[in-house]
Amino acid sequence: MNVNCVGIDVSKGKSMIAVMRPLGEMVIPPFEVRHTDVELCELSSRLRGLDGETRVVMEATGNYHLPVASFLYDSGFYVSVVNAMLVHGYGNNSLRRAKTDKKDAIKLANYGLDHWLALPRYIPEDEVRLMLKTTYRQYQQCTKVQTMLKNNLISLLDTAFPDANRLFTSPAKADGSEKWVDFVAAFWHCECVCGLTEKGFTSKYQKWCKKHGYNFSEEKALDIYASACGHFSVMPKTDTAKLLVDQAVSQLRAASAALAALRNEMQSLAASLPEYPVVMGMFGVGPALGPQLMAEIGDVRRFTHKGALVAFAGMDAPPFQSGTFDSKSRRISKRGSPHLRKTLFMVASTILQHSDPDNPIFQFMDKKRAEGKHFYVYMVAGAAKFLRVYYARVMAHLALLDAEANTAA
Repeated sequence: MNVNCVGIDVSKGKSMIAVMRPLGEMVIPPFEVRHTDVELCELSSRLRGLDGETRVVMEATGNYHLPVASFLYDSGFYVSVVNAMLVHGYGNNSLRRAKTDKKDAIKLANYGLDHWLALPRYIPEDEVRLMLKTTYRQYQQCTKVQTMLKNNLISLLDTAFPDANRLFTSPAKADGSEKWVDFVAAFWHCECVCGLTEKGFTSKYQKWCKKHGYNFSEEKALDIYASACGHFSVMPKTDTAKLLVDQAVSQLRAASAALAALRNEMQSLAASLPEYPVVMGMFGVGPALGPQLMAEIGDVRRFTHKGALVAFAGMDAPPFQSGTFDSKSRRISKRGSPHLRKTLFMVASTILQHSDPDNPIFQFMDKKRAEGKHFYVYMVAGAAKFLRVYYARVMAHLALLDAEANTAA
């Protein structure tokens, strides 16, 4: 029986297609297809007309490959989406380093033929998990914007109202608003405070607290007044200066509100997943980190064993041995998801900060620390151990749910 391997070199909005058979036989020379419904339907019909078994191979290219992979999967084809690093070094046995979309399509088709039996089958992500992951990625981007805007506002206040951001330590509200930001929106210049009498500012501050729903403290009002009178402002109290601070506050409030909305949506999406109660019950995981973990790991059942999950996070240390040499000190691969590694590092930091002596992961990290290991060594080791525990608990919970479902049926 003939076998046909379809190599698809994906780019934005279009792809280059080539179909190969063993021994270098070219069935269909490279041709271009745009990612439109009409042209993808024509591609599907053309591939169905091939004699023998057909498999499709393409590289994972962010979001560009998703329309083609999903369409061909829904059309009934065997689709395999492979890591670009696996294909990058394949077949480079030429002195000329030529690269074109046509050559890449042929290269992918030949790669698929050589790895025919080992090609992993592409399965689209569940809709909820896909939306959770996308929401988390947007949350990360919005966090960066919020940090930038917060630093910008603090920089402005250093010339108008120095140390205004340090006057309050209250945590942010559920809607993302912060007390110091609301305060500088009303008292944007130190002269807005020290231009009043002590009693006058205390009265005005009390009214402001009542209006915005904050607790009033006369002692705090006196501290704020003393801080404002004790600083020298470089920026004059003008309409232009007020405009700059107002704009900075407005932008920061918008970013904080967007973050709060995304955080709530992540919680709502994560709560609908079957592993949610198990993940949220793990030590070191809170309402923010729990949805992040589930977003980046996805369905844990796609990993054959706990080591595969650790490798997916890029926290595995591959062996390095040659002859009589066997390295005992190795670095992690970092070939997995950087977003997942960041989340795991925050989980490990939380576990370390709480220092619960009964927690096995903290015990493990504390043991490594006592041995004199570097900070990053025991942090990575603790994060990897957390992943293995995560895999075991979630898999056991999902197996129990499946058993209950089968019993009920």
